[in-house]
Amino acid sequence: MFSDQDLAVMDSIIKRYPRSRSAIMPLLHYVQSKAGYVTNEGIELIAKLLTLETAEVSAVATFYTQYKRKPVGEYHVGVCTNTLCAVMGGDAIFAGLKNHLGIENDGVTADGKVSLEHIECNAACDYAPVVMANWEFYDNQSVESAKDLVDSMRQGNPIPPTRGPKSLPTWKENSAVLAGINDGRANEGVQAGEPTLLGLKLAKEGK
Repeated sequence: MFSDQDLAVMDSIIKRYPRSRSAIMPLLHYVQSKAGYVTNEGIELIAKLLTLETAEVSAVATFYTQYKRKPVGEYHVGVCTNTLCAVMGGDAIFAGLKNHLGIENDGVTADGKVSLEHIECNAACDYAPVVMANWEFYDNQSVESAKDLVDSMRQGNPIPPTRGPKSLPTWKENSAVLAGINDGRANEGVQAGEPTLLGLKLAKEGK
């Protein structure tokens, strides 16, 4: 599954770190960028490259929820159901999407386009309720806007994120970014919106 080019990329990732085992997490993201999820083969390869036991790599892969041990959709949608987002409508959005897509938590649509999970706080409470797709933000969502979002994904033309890149990268593409591979899009779009900057604005005004 892993080509010589893949091995070269993985070696370059390892060389970023004074201690090679520190590369476990970006290497897991890289494996995920190739297969769409963290495979057993990928775990075994990472362990070999870092001279670790497979159990050590598996422990990291199963601890952090951003690593998936089975295939997810081309667009992986997470609905925040933590306290603020929940009371602002997150629970209703999650229930609405499950019914609309015909899948449950951690389910994938039959066409492989969309998967769904409820997630914990996205550190974007000032935009509640928040939906994320491939870790990109969709702020101030409603049941209907979230349905429109997943429909656009299934039609192959996803609505752009509220903040961040001007178009939505796929799950595999963003996994590569999380591995530290620059896609040249870091400065695209809005980085911090008005709600985030309001406190700074009020402080400068002396309020």
